[in-house]
Amino acid sequence: MGLDAVCVHGHFYQPPREDPLSGLIPDEMGAQPYHNWNERIHKECYQPNAEAGNFEKISFNIGPTLFRWIELHDPKTYQAIISQERNNFDRHGVGNGMAQAYNHIILPLANKRDKVTQIKWGIADFDHRFGHKPLGIWLPETAVDIETLSYLADNGIKFTMLAPWQIEDHEKLDLDQPYLVNLPGEREPMIIFIYHQGLSTSVSFQSEATRNAEYFVDHWITSAVSSKDSPSDRMTLIASDGELYGHHKTFRDKFLSHLLNGALHHRNFDITYPGLWLIDHQPTEFVQISEYTSWSCHHGIMRWMGECGCTVDADWKAPLRWAMDKLSEELDHQYQAFVSQYTRRIWQLRNEYIHVFLGETDLKSLLKQFINKSLTKKELSKIGMILAAQYERQRMFTSCGWFFDRFHRIEPQNNIAYAAQATWLTEQVTGEQIKSRALAVLKKVKDSHTGLRGDTVFAERYQRIKDFSEENISYFNESSKIST
Repeated sequence: MGLDAVCVHGHFYQPPREDPLSGLIPDEMGAQPYHNWNERIHKECYQPNAEAGNFEKISFNIGPTLFRWIELHDPKTYQAIISQERNNFDRHGVGNGMAQAYNHIILPLANKRDKVTQIKWGIADFDHRFGHKPLGIWLPETAVDIETLSYLADNGIKFTMLAPWQIEDHEKLDLDQPYLVNLPGEREPMIIFIYHQGLSTSVSFQSEATRNAEYFVDHWITSAVSSKDSPSDRMTLIASDGELYGHHKTFRDKFLSHLLNGALHHRNFDITYPGLWLIDHQPTEFVQISEYTSWSCHHGIMRWMGECGCTVDADWKAPLRWAMDKLSEELDHQYQAFVSQYTRRIWQLRNEYIHVFLGETDLKSLLKQFINKSLTKKELSKIGMILAAQYERQRMFTSCGWFFDRFHRIEPQNNIAYAAQATWLTEQVTGEQIKSRALAVLKKVKDSHTGLRGDTVFAERYQRIKDFSEENISYFNESSKIST
């Protein structure tokens, strides 16, 4: 018999709750006794799991926008998570953390340039925090297409994780092994780890399964593994939202701790993670992915572009996607026209802008790498503002804006606020009047339940940033401070 190993993956992510202009999270109903849901989830999940050392023994990713909030809110927990991941990297040469596409956008719905930017920004954020390059990336909602996998490979990423139904003919496969996916051109194949559907579902949705770690190993994991005799080493992957462990399900942080520190060892299961597993278990068999699928919706990626069976009567979604696509085309056109006066590498500049936002360099130093002439203070300010507009432009497509069924929720409201900020900043630089075009396309966005329209939300948010700028114009003169 071969080695039996178990890997638990936690996808830690929350929709951005910060007010898009002030960067502060308002008090939120239902989060009591805490001021907002970030604080409550942090106390119930991120902090106790870090204190228990769980981040050292699982595979995990943390959304960059969430991790930045944790850094500012609780530096001790932030450093504990980093230290636990670094312990594995220093011990084995491969860490157990995975990067994530930066703004949690649905990559198959993004254009090619945005795919590249999101991947590069996600890698840069991970490297900045953990001090080493990631081997894997978590795709938002695990939404996948071949083009996205190709850009992962172009940027040094070796693997990602998918649900079983995202693999063609998965019923015929041994899912306790990683597989390879061929990519176009001369690229190396992408490695795919496939999570165990039954175990992952039980952890996520069946409270009884996770009341006791010993019971879970005996009655769930052992049954799943023993049902398939194999002389080969096997890795059983259990994947879920990381917030499950303590927030979605009370005390499951303690369940996870005992699972990792006692129950699995008592039954002679090894604990592993993808990077460590690949040291001695390189895949050799190839599979084909089912493109435009995700782990959280069985309607492919329709949830983030229109109505689906999971969000019935969400008739505002398709018009919002269309409006955001049209507005982003206009913003990109204005960005390209302005910045091309200074450099031809305009999209490479956008990709590198993340290092200014992370505080690794300043704008002036970054621009010296792309522009071979001295810039006036006014030119420097304008280029900074239009790069900040492109940062907002990326935030417009945060997937959370389409996930739920109601338009009046904070998530779609924030996406439109990002659009308003991107529009206002671009107008200040170029002098072009983009607002009227934005209102025209967003007018088609209407919630049939409340009558709330997208152009109404945009106009209010646009006016707010305009009023704010008149009192705080210096706020925008240093582009690295935008949205902080």
